[in-house]
Amino acid sequence: MSEASDFLLDERGAGHELGAWVVSAAFGRDGSLGFALGDGTLHIAKPRDLTAAWTKAEAHDGACLAMVADCRDGYLSGGDDGKLMRVAPDGTLTEIANLGAMKWVEQVAAHEAGVRAASVGKQLHVFNGKGEKQKTLTHPSAVGGIAIDAKGKRIACSHYNGASLWFVNATDEKAKLLEWKGSHAGIAISPDGTHVVTAMQENALHGWRLSDSQHMRMSGYPTKTRFMSFTAKGRWLATSGAESVVIWPFFGGGPMGKAPTELAGGDDVICTAVACHPQHEVVAAGFQDGLVVMAEIASGKVVPVAAPGRGGVSALTWNASGTHLAFGTETGFAAVVDLSKR
Repeated sequence: MSEASDFLLDERGAGHELGAWVVSAAFGRDGSLGFALGDGTLHIAKPRDLTAAWTKAEAHDGACLAMVADCRDGYLSGGDDGKLMRVAPDGTLTEIANLGAMKWVEQVAAHEAGVRAASVGKQLHVFNGKGEKQKTLTHPSAVGGIAIDAKGKRIACSHYNGASLWFVNATDEKAKLLEWKGSHAGIAISPDGTHVVTAMQENALHGWRLSDSQHMRMSGYPTKTRFMSFTAKGRWLATSGAESVVIWPFFGGGPMGKAPTELAGGDDVICTAVACHPQHEVVAAGFQDGLVVMAEIASGKVVPVAAPGRGGVSALTWNASGTHLAFGTETGFAAVVDLSKR
């Protein structure tokens, strides 16, 4: 890993120093690329034209806390100013909701089926694609993470002592409670909707098999897991939080009693971000020293994308077709790499 270079970034990429912590990166459904920063701005790139200038949008009066691709083109952004904002690909801003001047919109999620969700404290606010408020769902404690299933029909929220699973269009507004003692932060739903996994405060993961509520405990991490990403068919779950990319098997009965696969380690540097390719069993990973790599799960082959030296990787994402990879760092460096065939 020590021989990592900037070849791919130099030859096939474009990067900018944006001046503030990159909180999130996401490819819009229109093909654009957004980076959300800790200074409240969004910077929007055109991955198909790496020489084009990036558009800057002043989305929040304060910090951006979370950002995802919106249910249509553009982005959905939450800030510590209490606002849920839609940012169009050209930088045009639309306020979806003002959830309170003293409130933090800490988690956001959206699905192309026309679902938008944002959390403030214990409450999850659900909106439709038109920006209309649909419902407010209350949890036992502050929401730590939001995930929407692949069909856009269910929303899972993590919180203290477990997670709650809601049907978006249900009228009774009663959650299926997945219980496990402790503080649960990030959350993921498997692509086939059969498993829910949370990242815990105790440097471990916890999972539930929804068919029979079977528990799954995945531990041994030296730090907290902040990124979880399932492979396209849900066979593997890639995670950050260790000195390598830790990948758990979700086939043949799941991860219980099985050792995880570890990739791209060896330099005693913590992996801070992971993102699985949308089609192939390949995972991109970012590390605390700024290193970005791609690794093939089957062979373990590792390809460097960007060398260390730009700050810890804090954002990492693929576009829908898997031709472009984007990342951002704690020091404000943001980049996109074109991996399509030429």
